[in-house]
Amino acid sequence: MARSNSRPVITLRSSAGTGQTYVTRKSRLNNPDRLLLRKFDRVLGEHVLFREER
Repeated sequence: MARSNSRPVITLRSSAGTGQTYVTRKSRLNNPDRLLLRKFDRVLGEHVLFREER
């Protein structure tokens, strides 16, 4: 499958400061701003906000 520049791979880092990360893709056309997702942080054992890194 070809990689495209319109759906780049991004890294989501925990806002709790534990160093936990997730890797995903997003559409630059539909979501030009930084992505914020509430995901499970395994270090803390609870759901926290994960912010897109650049």
